[in-house]
Amino acid sequence: MAENVTFSRDNNDSIKEVSPLKRKVNETETESNSKSSSKRSKNDDDDTRKERKKEKKSKRSREERKKMKEVKKEKIDEKFYEEEIAPVQDPKVDKSRICPYLDTINRSVLDFDFEKLCSVSLSHINVYACLVCGKYYQGRGKLSHAYTHSVQDSHHVFLNLSTHKFYCIPDNYEVIDSSLEDIIYVLNPTFSTRHIQTLDKSAKMSRAYDGTTYLPGIVGLNNIKANDYCNVILQALSHVSPLRNYFLQEESYKGIKRPPGDQMFLVVQRFGELLRKLWNPRNFKAHVSPHEMLQSVVLCSKKKFQITQQGDALEFMSWFLNALHGALNGTKKLNSSIINKTFRGKMRVYSRKVPPLEMAEHEKQKLLLTEEYQETMSEIPWLYLTCDLPAQPLYPDELQENIIPQVPFHTILAKFNGTFEKEYKTYKDSTLKRFELTRLPPYIIVYVKRFTKNFFVQEKNPTIVNFPIKNIDFGDLLSPEVRAIHRNTTYDLMANIIHDGAPGPGKGTYRAHILHKGSGKWYELQDLHVADILPQMITLSESYIQIFELRTDIPNPAFTKEKPAGTSSNSTEKQGGVKNGNQQTVDMDLSS
Repeated sequence: MAENVTFSRDNNDSIKEVSPLKRKVNETETESNSKSSSKRSKNDDDDTRKERKKEKKSKRSREERKKMKEVKKEKIDEKFYEEEIAPVQDPKVDKSRICPYLDTINRSVLDFDFEKLCSVSLSHINVYACLVCGKYYQGRGKLSHAYTHSVQDSHHVFLNLSTHKFYCIPDNYEVIDSSLEDIIYVLNPTFSTRHIQTLDKSAKMSRAYDGTTYLPGIVGLNNIKANDYCNVILQALSHVSPLRNYFLQEESYKGIKRPPGDQMFLVVQRFGELLRKLWNPRNFKAHVSPHEMLQSVVLCSKKKFQITQQGDALEFMSWFLNALHGALNGTKKLNSSIINKTFRGKMRVYSRKVPPLEMAEHEKQKLLLTEEYQETMSEIPWLYLTCDLPAQPLYPDELQENIIPQVPFHTILAKFNGTFEKEYKTYKDSTLKRFELTRLPPYIIVYVKRFTKNFFVQEKNPTIVNFPIKNIDFGDLLSPEVRAIHRNTTYDLMANIIHDGAPGPGKGTYRAHILHKGSGKWYELQDLHVADILPQMITLSESYIQIFELRTDIPNPAFTKEKPAGTSSNSTEKQGGVKNGNQQTVDMDLSS
């Protein structure tokens, strides 16, 4: 029994001795189990994270797909009509330089004066001109209108109107050939500084593609329906040298920054394009259509001036010059825009109230002593001078003949000599005003007021103004102090606009007499009609608007280098302006 007891004790001791090892094994097992469990948990976490990422990616992809669909819808014209296909080139032959269809180009049907719209979809995106038939089509991909047109009609040479690149469709490779440069020049004429300097010295005739000859600058403008009142103004302004030279080079106004969404700058762009076409010596035809120019006028004037309805030439000229001045970021300063530098003058206006006629004499004397009836002076800028005509006779002469009255030019200009007073009546009172010119611009616009309105009818004064064509001294209108600061005061007539026919909206026609400085000849332009005219015939017409150019070769004898005391600097004086809408309107002559 004792042995058994000792054996069991020994066994118990051995068991007790082995148990620490087991504990270590157990610990390692538990650690491994814990690690494996932690790994499993980590794997589970990774899986959940991946699932979350996938969900997020799926959400993002859905949103991106929606955005892509919207973008595709917005750019459906570009994606649908424009397939960028790599030019097919043979390592031995370059098709872009030996296109077999160049002889199918018909230059007689090409006309780039109209709006660049697809003739099928009316879209302005990716518009190509077919050089065989002259029509505009969109795109050059397999599903585009240009591709369909080329396959159906076998017209293969197209011009991209925005990039100025030529393509052969349906083969879809770019055509590079020096013989096509004349088409690019007609689409977008360019003028160098040296070329611009020779415009007023050259009388060289140009020959159009159809064989007709024309003088650059003396080109007829198409009358779409009733836009002759716009055509004469555009023709006259195209011969004002500073204005023409400024707009012939696109770099002059290309860098002008305008607020986003501004539409008025479209008038500047279209006017520059029109002038470059009028003075293009390499035109395919001897006339130009002002379609794009007039569309911008209708848009920017908010349909005040229409293509289909006759308007007033003076109102259009006033709005047009104001629109150009505002779009060119013009301010009240004289040198803020090319419009101010060319046409802006200054005058002093003296005004005083007149007592009522029915008032007693002693009461009139009392009123004249009050401050309200004292003479006041204000200095204003002007863009044109409004000249009044004397009233026409109501009855015929002794021989029962209606003789058209005549008036000398210096008589209607005497209104601005500083001493002549004119009465302006209102329903309240009447005011006497006199005008004194203080600054003469390089170009003077004179408006002869022929139309008068009353409650019943609009009347036209047919009085003929006898004006000289050359050597008109406007210095006679200036005071001695003001004349002494002007180096030149002699002007020549360079444009004369006439209104023919009855007064009233939609009645009458306009024509213009323009002096071509290079040849020294006068031309009569009425829409597409262009003919030379004798200078003696110009003075016999019913002039409506005249533009005079300063002559710098005739000095002013009264000019003094030192500025008299009391005269202000013309170059630094601020101009007055009135804001109308989003643009600044320049002040006109208050006598109108």
